Amino acid sequence: MANAKRERILIKLSGEALRGKSEDIYDSTFTGKVAAALVECVSRGCEVAVVVGAGNIWRGRSGEGMDRTEADRMGMLATVINSIYLKDAIVRAGGSAHVMTSVPMSPFAENYRAEDAVRYLESGSIVIFGGGLGIPFLSTDTAGAVRAAEIDADAMLMAKNIDYIYTADPRRDPDAVKLEQIKASEMLAMNLQAIDATATAFCLSKGMPIRIFALNDADALVRAVMGECKGTLVIPE
Repeated sequence: MANAKRERILIKLSGEALRGKSEDIYDSTFTGKVAAALVECVSRGCEVAVVVGAGNIWRGRSGEGMDRTEADRMGMLATVINSIYLKDAIVRAGGSAHVMTSVPMSPFAENYRAEDAVRYLESGSIVIFGGGLGIPFLSTDTAGAVRAAEIDADAMLMAKNIDYIYTADPRRDPDAVKLEQIKASEMLAMNLQAIDATATAFCLSKGMPIRIFALNDADALVRAVMGECKGTLVIPE
Protein backbone atom coordinates (compact mmCIF):
# COMPACT_ATOMS: atom_id res chain seq x y z
CA MET A 1 0.00 0.00 0.00
CA ALA A 2 1.17 3.50 -0.75
CA ASN A 3 1.27 6.05 2.01
CA ALA A 4 -1.89 8.10 2.41
CA LYS A 5 -2.17 11.69 1.42
CA ARG A 6 -2.40 13.94 4.45
CA GLU A 7 -6.04 13.54 5.37
CA ARG A 8 -8.02 13.89 8.56
CA ILE A 9 -10.32 10.94 9.15
CA LEU A 10 -12.90 10.25 11.86
CA ILE A 11 -13.48 6.56 12.50
CA LYS A 12 -16.63 5.40 14.26
CA LEU A 13 -16.00 2.08 16.02
CA SER A 14 -18.83 0.12 17.54
CA GLY A 15 -18.38 -1.04 21.10
CA GLU A 16 -18.60 -4.57 19.77
CA ALA A 17 -15.36 -3.90 17.86
CA LEU A 18 -13.54 -4.03 21.20
CA ARG A 19 -15.23 -7.29 22.05
CA GLY A 20 -14.19 -9.06 18.86
CA LYS A 21 -15.61 -12.57 18.89
CA SER A 22 -15.32 -12.86 22.66
CA GLU A 23 -18.31 -13.18 24.96
CA ASP A 24 -16.55 -10.88 27.42
CA ILE A 25 -16.77 -7.09 27.41
CA TYR A 26 -13.32 -6.86 25.84
CA ASP A 27 -11.06 -9.01 23.72
CA SER A 28 -7.63 -7.63 24.61
CA THR A 29 -5.93 -9.39 21.70
CA PHE A 30 -8.32 -8.05 19.07
CA THR A 31 -8.40 -4.59 20.64
CA GLY A 32 -4.60 -4.58 20.52
CA LYS A 33 -4.74 -5.32 16.80
CA VAL A 34 -7.28 -2.51 16.28
CA ALA A 35 -5.03 -0.13 18.20
CA ALA A 36 -1.99 -1.17 16.15
CA ALA A 37 -3.97 -0.58 12.94
CA LEU A 38 -4.89 2.93 14.10
CA VAL A 39 -1.24 3.66 14.89
CA GLU A 40 -0.28 2.39 11.44
CA CYS A 41 -2.79 4.74 9.82
CA VAL A 42 -1.06 7.65 11.55
CA SER A 43 2.33 6.38 10.42
CA ARG A 44 1.03 6.39 6.84
CA GLY A 45 0.25 10.09 7.01
CA CYS A 46 -3.33 10.29 8.28
CA GLU A 47 -4.71 12.27 11.16
CA VAL A 48 -7.04 9.92 13.01
CA ALA A 49 -9.90 10.71 15.38
CA VAL A 50 -12.14 8.01 16.85
CA VAL A 51 -15.64 7.82 18.33
CA VAL A 52 -16.38 4.56 20.15
CA GLY A 53 -19.82 3.18 20.83
CA ALA A 54 -20.75 1.24 23.96
CA GLY A 55 -22.73 -1.75 22.71
CA ASN A 56 -20.33 -4.11 24.48
CA ILE A 57 -21.31 -2.57 27.83
CA TRP A 58 -24.64 -0.74 27.66
CA ARG A 59 -27.10 0.76 25.21
CA GLY A 60 -29.63 3.36 26.30
CA ARG A 61 -32.46 1.38 24.80
CA SER A 62 -31.42 -1.57 26.99
CA GLY A 63 -32.80 0.17 30.05
CA GLU A 64 -36.31 -1.23 29.87
CA GLY A 65 -38.50 0.63 32.30
CA MET A 66 -35.82 3.26 32.97
CA ASP A 67 -36.12 6.92 32.25
CA ARG A 68 -34.59 7.23 28.76
CA THR A 69 -32.46 10.22 29.70
CA GLU A 70 -30.86 8.32 32.57
CA ALA A 71 -30.38 5.22 30.44
CA ASP A 72 -28.65 7.27 27.74
CA ARG A 73 -26.41 8.90 30.33
CA MET A 74 -25.26 5.44 31.36
CA GLY A 75 -24.46 4.76 27.71
CA MET A 76 -22.42 7.97 27.48
CA LEU A 77 -20.40 6.93 30.53
CA ALA A 78 -19.85 3.51 28.96
CA THR A 79 -18.34 5.15 25.86
CA VAL A 80 -15.85 6.93 28.14
CA ILE A 81 -14.82 3.61 29.68
CA ASN A 82 -14.27 2.22 26.17
CA SER A 83 -12.34 5.33 25.16
CA ILE A 84 -9.93 4.98 28.09
CA TYR A 85 -9.48 1.29 27.30
CA LEU A 86 -8.73 2.05 23.65
CA LYS A 87 -6.31 4.83 24.58
CA ASP A 88 -4.32 2.42 26.75
CA ALA A 89 -4.19 -0.09 23.89
CA ILE A 90 -2.96 2.60 21.48
CA VAL A 91 -0.19 3.67 23.85
CA ARG A 92 0.88 0.03 24.31
CA ALA A 93 0.95 -0.27 20.50
CA GLY A 94 3.49 2.56 20.36
CA GLY A 95 1.13 5.43 19.56
CA SER A 96 0.02 8.60 21.28
CA ALA A 97 -3.61 9.20 22.21
CA HIS A 98 -5.86 11.65 24.03
CA VAL A 99 -9.38 11.08 25.35
CA MET A 100 -11.66 14.10 25.19
CA THR A 101 -15.19 14.12 26.60
CA SER A 102 -18.27 16.21 25.95
CA VAL A 103 -18.75 16.93 29.67
CA PRO A 104 -16.03 17.64 32.28
CA MET A 105 -14.59 14.38 33.62
CA SER A 106 -11.21 15.39 34.99
CA PRO A 107 -8.94 13.57 35.82
CA PHE A 108 -10.24 10.75 33.62
CA ALA A 109 -10.25 12.71 30.38
CA GLU A 110 -9.81 16.18 28.92
CA ASN A 111 -12.66 18.57 28.22
CA TYR A 112 -13.45 18.61 24.52
CA ARG A 113 -12.45 21.67 22.53
CA ALA A 114 -12.21 21.41 18.76
CA GLU A 115 -9.11 23.62 18.71
CA ASP A 116 -7.28 21.33 21.13
CA ALA A 117 -8.38 18.22 19.25
CA VAL A 118 -7.04 19.60 15.98
CA ARG A 119 -3.75 20.52 17.64
CA TYR A 120 -3.35 16.97 18.93
CA LEU A 121 -4.20 15.52 15.52
CA GLU A 122 -1.67 17.74 13.78
CA SER A 123 0.99 16.58 16.23
CA GLY A 124 0.39 12.93 15.32
CA SER A 125 -1.77 11.87 18.27
CA ILE A 126 -4.97 9.89 17.92
CA VAL A 127 -7.92 11.69 19.52
CA ILE A 128 -10.73 9.60 21.01
CA PHE A 129 -14.03 11.37 21.67
CA GLY A 130 -16.02 9.91 24.57
CA GLY A 131 -19.36 10.74 26.13
CA GLY A 132 -21.20 11.22 22.85
CA LEU A 133 -22.42 14.80 22.58
CA GLY A 134 -23.47 14.89 26.23
CA ILE A 135 -27.10 14.90 25.08
CA PRO A 136 -29.59 12.01 25.44
CA PHE A 137 -31.56 10.55 22.51
CA LEU A 138 -28.64 11.00 20.06
CA SER A 139 -26.59 8.03 18.87
CA THR A 140 -22.82 7.74 18.70
CA ASP A 141 -23.23 7.74 14.90
CA THR A 142 -24.56 11.27 15.22
CA ALA A 143 -21.84 12.20 17.71
CA GLY A 144 -19.26 10.99 15.21
CA ALA A 145 -20.78 13.03 12.39
CA VAL A 146 -20.85 16.20 14.49
CA ARG A 147 -17.28 15.77 15.76
CA ALA A 148 -16.09 15.04 12.22
CA ALA A 149 -17.58 18.33 11.07
CA GLU A 150 -16.17 20.25 14.02
CA ILE A 151 -12.60 19.08 13.38
CA ASP A 152 -13.03 19.55 9.62
CA ALA A 153 -12.48 15.87 8.80
CA ASP A 154 -12.23 14.90 5.15
CA ALA A 155 -14.38 11.80 5.64
CA MET A 156 -16.07 9.63 8.22
CA LEU A 157 -15.44 5.88 8.28
CA MET A 158 -17.90 3.62 10.08
CA ALA A 159 -16.82 0.12 11.10
CA LYS A 160 -20.03 -1.86 11.36
CA ASN A 161 -21.07 -5.48 11.73
CA ILE A 162 -22.23 -5.44 8.10
CA ASP A 163 -20.11 -5.52 4.94
CA TYR A 164 -22.34 -3.25 2.81
CA ILE A 165 -25.56 -1.32 3.00
CA TYR A 166 -28.39 -3.27 1.38
CA THR A 167 -31.78 -2.23 0.09
CA ALA A 168 -33.28 -4.49 2.76
CA ASP A 169 -32.11 -6.84 5.48
CA PRO A 170 -30.36 -9.61 3.50
CA ARG A 171 -30.99 -12.04 6.35
CA ARG A 172 -34.73 -11.66 5.82
CA ASP A 173 -35.04 -10.65 2.18
CA PRO A 174 -33.26 -12.82 -0.41
CA ASP A 175 -33.86 -10.10 -3.01
CA ALA A 176 -31.93 -7.45 -1.03
CA VAL A 177 -29.45 -5.64 -3.27
CA LYS A 178 -25.93 -4.74 -2.14
CA LEU A 179 -25.13 -1.06 -2.61
CA GLU A 180 -21.54 -0.05 -3.32
CA GLN A 181 -22.49 3.63 -3.47
CA ILE A 182 -25.59 5.57 -2.53
CA LYS A 183 -26.53 9.21 -2.05
CA ALA A 184 -27.31 10.30 1.50
CA SER A 185 -30.62 11.72 0.28
CA GLU A 186 -31.52 8.31 -1.18
CA MET A 187 -30.70 6.60 2.11
CA LEU A 188 -33.07 8.92 3.92
CA ALA A 189 -35.80 8.51 1.30
CA MET A 190 -35.49 4.70 1.43
CA ASN A 191 -35.40 4.76 5.25
CA LEU A 192 -32.31 2.54 5.33
CA GLN A 193 -31.26 1.98 8.94
CA ALA A 194 -27.58 1.03 8.59
CA ILE A 195 -26.64 4.53 9.78
CA ASP A 196 -28.58 6.68 12.20
CA ALA A 197 -30.80 8.95 10.08
CA THR A 198 -29.72 12.05 12.01
CA ALA A 199 -26.07 11.28 11.24
CA THR A 200 -26.91 10.73 7.57
CA ALA A 201 -28.79 14.03 7.35
CA PHE A 202 -25.95 15.86 9.10
CA CYS A 203 -23.31 14.54 6.72
CA LEU A 204 -25.58 15.42 3.81
CA SER A 205 -25.83 19.01 5.02
CA LYS A 206 -22.06 19.26 5.56
CA GLY A 207 -21.07 17.65 2.27
CA MET A 208 -19.05 14.93 4.02
CA PRO A 209 -18.84 11.37 2.62
CA ILE A 210 -19.24 8.28 4.81
CA ARG A 211 -17.64 4.89 4.15
CA ILE A 212 -19.37 1.86 5.72
CA PHE A 213 -17.25 -1.27 6.04
CA ALA A 214 -17.06 -4.50 8.01
CA LEU A 215 -14.43 -4.85 10.70
CA ASN A 216 -13.81 -8.51 9.94
CA ASP A 217 -10.17 -8.07 10.89
CA ALA A 218 -8.18 -5.17 12.30
CA ASP A 219 -6.35 -4.60 9.02
CA ALA A 220 -9.68 -3.59 7.50
CA LEU A 221 -9.19 -0.26 9.28
CA VAL A 222 -5.96 0.38 7.39
CA ARG A 223 -7.50 -0.70 4.10
CA ALA A 224 -10.49 1.58 4.68
CA VAL A 225 -8.30 4.59 5.42
CA MET A 226 -6.18 3.82 2.34
CA GLY A 227 -9.30 3.57 0.18
CA GLU A 228 -8.75 -0.12 -0.51
CA CYS A 229 -11.57 -1.56 1.59
CA LYS A 230 -14.83 -2.97 0.29
CA GLY A 231 -18.02 -1.46 1.59
CA THR A 232 -20.60 1.18 0.79
CA LEU A 233 -19.72 4.79 0.08
CA VAL A 234 -22.45 7.25 1.12
CA ILE A 235 -21.99 10.44 -0.87
CA PRO A 236 -23.54 13.74 0.20
CA GLU A 237 -24.75 14.80 -3.26
